[in-house]
Amino acid sequence: MQQKATPDVLFQLEHVVKEYGDKVILDDIDLSIGRGELVTVVGPSGCGKSTLLRLVIGQESPTRGNLYIEGGEVGPPNPDRGVVYQHYSLFPNLSTLDNVTVNRRLALYPWQWRQSRKAIYEEGMAYLERVDMADHAHKYPAQLSGGQRQRVAIAQALIQKSKILCMDEPFSALDPGTREALQMFVLELWEETKMTIFFVTHDLEEAVYLGTRLVALSQYYTDDRVDVASRGAKVVVDRQFCSGDRAMSPAIKATAEFAETIQEIRLQAFDPSHTQHISEFDLSHPHSISIQSGPVHRSPKCLAGTLNGSG
Repeated sequence: MQQKATPDVLFQLEHVVKEYGDKVILDDIDLSIGRGELVTVVGPSGCGKSTLLRLVIGQESPTRGNLYIEGGEVGPPNPDRGVVYQHYSLFPNLSTLDNVTVNRRLALYPWQWRQSRKAIYEEGMAYLERVDMADHAHKYPAQLSGGQRQRVAIAQALIQKSKILCMDEPFSALDPGTREALQMFVLELWEETKMTIFFVTHDLEEAVYLGTRLVALSQYYTDDRVDVASRGAKVVVDRQFCSGDRAMSPAIKATAEFAETIQEIRLQAFDPSHTQHISEFDLSHPHSISIQSGPVHRSPKCLAGTLNGSG
């Protein structure tokens, strides 16, 4: 199936349902991801965040519905969709440079690799420079810290020149200081490249800090169906944040406005006692479709205003 591609939309999910046996995990998900967006995805435990990411990557297929990338139907995993996992996808017997370039090498015949090795290594070093790991090019994963390994894993994905970079809770195993440093690194990388990033996290603070757009899944809602067991998670929040003046400083996390935003989204998506009706979902992003009134257009929330005077 082919869908007409639109210039500003890279990836689309249309009426996506995912079931395992008789259990509904994702329930009629509609989502259009624009080019250059840094989309963060959050939700309570068991809501299907990682399932959604596996669908985007192509590791799983929807029970019903369709997924498109640039208008073409999504197929099995390929370099168009790079991925960085929570657990480092590095080979322990390869150096940092060889880990970054391994996918390029595996795609070539031995004679092609011999001819192209110098150019591929030079490209690999350029990406290691980008993630500030060039000085560690000849070390092995066991000689690197957790944060350094994740930088290498990001370079490993970047060299594929993917159309969308998927990140599956990539910093959750790191200590708080390293995690915050890598959050700032991702923001700097996005500012530099304006690449499309689909970032799944269980940490709401991280999602609000990083995202130009925040999508929250939740199974805590009501609708007109009597059978509660037939409901899976839906997109209950789809909110836009300013992208032109991103606050790079973690000091934004200490502001009252940041705390208020966290509280709002926690109530809307994470509180099982707050079962809002589907007509009350906060679908204020320009690409969202409101269940009751169609497309919704509101000004993006600018958290940076508290720090830099803009708003």
